[in-house]
Amino acid sequence: MKDRKTLSANRIKLIAIIAMTIDHIAWMIFPGYPKEPLPIMMHILGRITCPIMCYFIAEGYYYTRDINRYTKRLFAFAAISHFAYVFASMDFVDWRSFIPFYYGSALNQTSVMWSLAWGLVMLRVADSRKISNGAIKAALIILICVISFPSDWSCVASLCVLAFGTNRGKFKSQVLWMVFYVAIYAAVYFFAIDRIYGILQMAVVLSVPILMKYNGKRGNSPKNNPLMKWLFYIYYPLHLFVIGLIQAMC
Repeated sequence: MKDRKTLSANRIKLIAIIAMTIDHIAWMIFPGYPKEPLPIMMHILGRITCPIMCYFIAEGYYYTRDINRYTKRLFAFAAISHFAYVFASMDFVDWRSFIPFYYGSALNQTSVMWSLAWGLVMLRVADSRKISNGAIKAALIILICVISFPSDWSCVASLCVLAFGTNRGKFKSQVLWMVFYVAIYAAVYFFAIDRIYGILQMAVVLSVPILMKYNGKRGNSPKNNPLMKWLFYIYYPLHLFVIGLIQAMC
């Protein structure tokens, strides 16, 4: 039987950033929560991005040669992405918008990179041999949820990293936990923000067939791997800055 796992990590990440770009363009062109088919479809496509990002943060935890350097790199890009994310936000007012909680509610104060970075820390806590007490681990995980809560995708992205990492090799369990956490996020979205867009969050399941095709390889060309690695880090804040610039010029 022909192997159906035909997608490398690089190819799946490229799919994710294309979907993310479409999603963010929709937020720029169709601000708010429009109900027309085009923006709805663009946002549905964008839902595949977060689970893929969470999945490969967890994969990176197992493949990295230096977990401390990997953690520092994620937090560094979370800091850079904060400014790009706020600048691209429709809620951007002036330079004080970059100060968390100066304007707006407690939600979406910074980018998903903050939640992803803390998701890696959460996974490290859960897998730590130095912390043997289960109650302490649970308390730290709850604390991380509180810290990552104000970011895009809230603490759900952190919990999804945890779910993917602690259930590695058990794809069904990974998917079930991911759906469970996103369902909670969708329910809050449904009742507190917008009903249609709450339901729309469950389109994360569209990422499952893509992740099922992951062949466990980073890329088909080892020479391109370093370039692709930095592309995925740089593209996120860069494309948000461009969107913010376009909005400022219009």
